[in-house]
Amino acid sequence: MLRVVVLGAAAGGGVPQWNCGCRVCRAARTTHPELQSTQASLAISADGDHWFLINASPDLRQQITATPALHPAHGKLRHSPIAGVILTNGEIDAIAGLLSMREGWPFAIYAHEKVLATLKSNSVFNVLSEKNVKRQAIGIDRAFEPALPDGTPSGIEILPFEVTGKGAWYLEGERREGAEAAGDTLGLRIRDKTTGKFFFFIAACAEVTDDLKSRLKGAPLLFFDGTVWRDDEMIAAGLATKTGRSMGHISMSGEQGAIAALENLGIERKIFLHINNSNPALLRNSEERRAAEQAGWQIPADGTEIVL
Repeated sequence: MLRVVVLGAAAGGGVPQWNCGCRVCRAARTTHPELQSTQASLAISADGDHWFLINASPDLRQQITATPALHPAHGKLRHSPIAGVILTNGEIDAIAGLLSMREGWPFAIYAHEKVLATLKSNSVFNVLSEKNVKRQAIGIDRAFEPALPDGTPSGIEILPFEVTGKGAWYLEGERREGAEAAGDTLGLRIRDKTTGKFFFFIAACAEVTDDLKSRLKGAPLLFFDGTVWRDDEMIAAGLATKTGRSMGHISMSGEQGAIAALENLGIERKIFLHINNSNPALLRNSEERRAAEQAGWQIPADGTEIVL
């Protein structure tokens, strides 16, 4: 049995974002606190006792506190059921939460060698001593099984694969012209080895390619990039100068958007994740929300649990 908990559903900055006065953030602070959401991350488990995080958001401490399954076992002075963290990219909203896990408890970090190099080059991550926190490189299209703390298999198979995206924005000045983009943005297929049940996690994606459609066809569950409703959304709202695509995120709507691109693939359950505070689909009575739901998509609340 594969358990999946949505620790957070929002994009970088969360909802409300600390310095944002857009209509969604204003509503989240005042009349509609149910809109409040932390930054995107999942927790997964095959046995209910040991858990793996998919990305470690800056809100991780708050997310752990809100999730009883991730609390220390009763009667133990120091303990965590978190056995490891799988990173899909090197963005701040995927790695900053690692710093909240610096209290000396052993776990493992699984990431592409490019992301591990980013952690290694930044001395602040040395607070995660490699004596306790093992760092293991993962390869594109190479399935692996993360281990439990005692070294036994977890029963979860994870297949990383490449999706169209971009490197972390804070590293843009360090990238060489024509530098290889492999490993910048990964999707994951996560499978329970006992039951065979599986799902996909893709928190960042700039384009739905034919290869991606082929992978996702017939999937029982998909978590997919829902950052913006329309490509020029943040520009139109006066919040930024970049399009969604230029930031490595496909829009929900439009002829080339996720809703259109992923229809008719037989995906049983489709859930948007990594949703920016600018996205009007967050508002439950909006036309955009109705359009997404009519197309078969869900927008989850923090704490949503799914069992496969």
